[in-house]
Amino acid sequence: MDSRNPNSVFHVIEMATEDRGRQKPNVLVTGTPGTGKTTTSSLVAEATGLRHIEVGDLVRRKNLHNGWDENFDCHVINEDLVCDELEDMMYEGGNIVDYHGCDFFPERWFDRVVVLQTNNSILHDRLTSRGYSGVKLTNNIECEIFQMLLEDARISYAEDIVVTLQSDSVEDISSNVSVLTEWITNWRSSSMSN
Repeated sequence: MDSRNPNSVFHVIEMATEDRGRQKPNVLVTGTPGTGKTTTSSLVAEATGLRHIEVGDLVRRKNLHNGWDENFDCHVINEDLVCDELEDMMYEGGNIVDYHGCDFFPERWFDRVVVLQTNNSILHDRLTSRGYSGVKLTNNIECEIFQMLLEDARISYAEDIVVTLQSDSVEDISSNVSVLTEWITNWRSSSMSN
């Protein structure tokens, strides 16, 4: 494909690279807790050499929160502090960001937004094995049933960068890692050839 053709995929990637000033893509992996975000992200990071940023861990380590939510048994993240902490890394590129929310990150940060989805009965089993119960369990299952994170991603980012991947089994995760690794390799190849 000719990168001078304004309709070519390579031209679009070239323009995105110039506009964003980075040579490596940023990928957001999102989905309801228990869909395999951290496993998938860490395996893709290992395969590609990109940096894996687990936002929940970052919030805990750097105290980027406004306290503890007793109802949901988790920190209340301070979205502004998280974005401030990530800004330079995101500008540089080469990141896989792993978080169950997606609507507060700046759109300009990401070249691909991946929404992992899991069958509700499988998700229920995964969450209960993690100790989720009550309102926390119900809320997360309902988020998956109503595809709330997919809807947030579609509202927050360009349609052409949002993809969904099923994540019910080890085989699904392996396939997802292959798909994402190939996409990252192709992004790098096309951005470097221009």
